[in-house]
Amino acid sequence: MKTEKSLRLYKKAVSLMPGGVNSPVRAFKAVGGNPLFIARAKGSKIYDVDGNQYIDYVLSWGPLILGHAHPQVVRALKKAVENGTSYGAPTPLEIELATLVKKAFPSIEKLRMVNSGTEATMSAIRLARGFTKRNKVIKFEGCYHGHVDGLLVSAGSGGATFGVPDSLGVPLSYISETIILPFNDTATFKSTVKKHWKDIACVIVEPVVGNMGCILPREDFLEVLRRETDKYGIVLIFDEVMTGFRVSFGGAQQFYRIKPDLTCLGKVIGGGLPVGAYGGKKEIMSLVAPEGRVYQAGTLSGNPIAMTAGIETLKILSRPETYKELESKMNHLEEGLKDAAFRAAVNVKFYRAGTIFCTYFTDKEVVDAKTAKNSDTEKFKRFFMGMLQKGVYIAPSQFEAGFISLAHTDSDIEKTVRVAYKTFKEL
Repeated sequence: MKTEKSLRLYKKAVSLMPGGVNSPVRAFKAVGGNPLFIARAKGSKIYDVDGNQYIDYVLSWGPLILGHAHPQVVRALKKAVENGTSYGAPTPLEIELATLVKKAFPSIEKLRMVNSGTEATMSAIRLARGFTKRNKVIKFEGCYHGHVDGLLVSAGSGGATFGVPDSLGVPLSYISETIILPFNDTATFKSTVKKHWKDIACVIVEPVVGNMGCILPREDFLEVLRRETDKYGIVLIFDEVMTGFRVSFGGAQQFYRIKPDLTCLGKVIGGGLPVGAYGGKKEIMSLVAPEGRVYQAGTLSGNPIAMTAGIETLKILSRPETYKELESKMNHLEEGLKDAAFRAAVNVKFYRAGTIFCTYFTDKEVVDAKTAKNSDTEKFKRFFMGMLQKGVYIAPSQFEAGFISLAHTDSDIEKTVRVAYKTFKEL
């Protein structure tokens, strides 16, 4: 595998950007080696500047559920760009995308477009505080809700990878308003809410945790969150930035039949372009400016380029056959990877929710942040490099999820399984 051009670019990038990257996990620090610089992508494949081709299971960290450069999305974007890239004024496209989102998520009665998942969660929490006139937030250890000061504590993703769950520059006064609880622990949750409910504005949760790998909720966990927050007048926020349209068309809330008060979205609804949204009950969303006194704004929010990509993506996802096809592909991959590990006599735990998946190098069940850390990260490093050198690109961290797309073919999946078996054997 040639990497000379990537290496030259990385050395130059380090002099210009912290760590040579614009997002920490891209730096390959958790797996060793240097990051690849990507030149182009099409369908299920990405191509680096040295000409290497990889089957891609990162998919821009989830949003490219149709695959890279889907022809229908590309055609629409070309047309949209000719009309201008940003107006700072309302467009019909915002209404069209909002309508499509509402159709998929009935719990969302009104919504506001923003530019990222971080903006969505930050805004939803501010709104919940304004609605309840309370200050404290409950989040769960290992759940990542963007790089918001008050939530960047016991986070997953980069925090889990580097073993630094808290960030410098976050005031203690911010953290004092955040209550951290273990995921999937209903007893601790109920006792905490009973004791502090008068101060708790909201509970925010990834209904399926995607930033410690892929951790599923226990059978009654989400039901308990809904019941207890209803009981004490606490706003329940589902962070579906990753799970929205990935766990099912209507996200994790559709799959698990739990209706949150507010939902945060991102990733897929922009078709891979920068976008986010938050929405929910009318009585809560009506507090957002200019209707109400909870302020939030954004020059590029609802920009026509992101709206166009999102509209075309959701049109395709809304077709009846789309999720049947995605489910078939994911079943094929899941069965193949499990069988490859079994034949190679390597202990792994494989978890999936819809089209999100993760393979942990452990023989113990993974149910929360503590058990996720039982995974053998040294073994994962070797697995990652083995897969990469054989043409399969997975997330460069044990604590990140993988994704599949409509563009992945049976041939892609079969090659992935063959490569996985060889790499498992090398371990």
